[in-house]
Amino acid sequence: MRAARRSIRRRRARRRAVLAVGCVLAFGVLGTAGYVALRPTVAGRADDASLQARPLTPPLTDSPSPAPSPTPSPTPPPSTSPPASSAPPQIVGHGSGDFTSATASGGRVGSGATLRRYRVEVEDGIGIDPNGAAAAVQAVLADPRSWTTDRRDSFQLVSSGSYDFTVKIASPDTADAICATGGLNTRGEVNCDVGKQVVVNSKRWLTGSPEFDGPLADYRALIINHEVGHRIGHGHETCPGKGKPAPAMMQQIYGLKGCTANAWPYDADGSYLSGPAVP
Repeated sequence: MRAARRSIRRRRARRRAVLAVGCVLAFGVLGTAGYVALRPTVAGRADDASLQARPLTPPLTDSPSPAPSPTPSPTPPPSTSPPASSAPPQIVGHGSGDFTSATASGGRVGSGATLRRYRVEVEDGIGIDPNGAAAAVQAVLADPRSWTTDRRDSFQLVSSGSYDFTVKIASPDTADAICATGGLNTRGEVNCDVGKQVVVNSKRWLTGSPEFDGPLADYRALIINHEVGHRIGHGHETCPGKGKPAPAMMQQIYGLKGCTANAWPYDADGSYLSGPAVP
């Protein structure tokens, strides 16, 4: 009896083992089939969707990948204002000796009966534009503070035909040589009126005078007014009194003697700015 019960228990144990193995195998087969059935299929490939969901790994290579180029720093836009130059103008001591006439011309300025035609010439190689110089001279003689206010003289810039005098801008050496033909010693520093020529030293035209407290354009006006003043018959004058405007016919480059610098023969009201005559 006892032996029979042991035999029954062994048979039951074998049946439970066989059932357990069968369940495991069945689950494995069904599980694999379910996984394959749930995976998405796109364009004939079961793994395309997963590939699109993550970045692709680049293929391996024996060559190192190039280092990324650095991002350049932004370049500021160029300034539209040119840099100011503090360099002094270049003074050419000795020019070529040849002159170029300005091609500019203008209308008559002033109502005086005596018309004086003039042309402007600039020595070659001294860095001064003839037409620019002619425009500056014309502006001076057309100013109501200049010589036309005397109501006797009028002026006209010409580039051809007859003329009464020439305004010549020359290097210091050339200016000295021209002025010396009239017996004048200008020492490479000052201007002169000789023959039919108003001779302007380029050094003075470009730099002004240390004695003249004012813009360079005003000193150029003084040069023209002073030398043209000689041409129309005015002699040298001196300071009329401390604090008063220096006459245009005063040699202001040699000192103001208590006067204030002034470029014009007449003031804005048309009064002549005179001083005692120099003997």
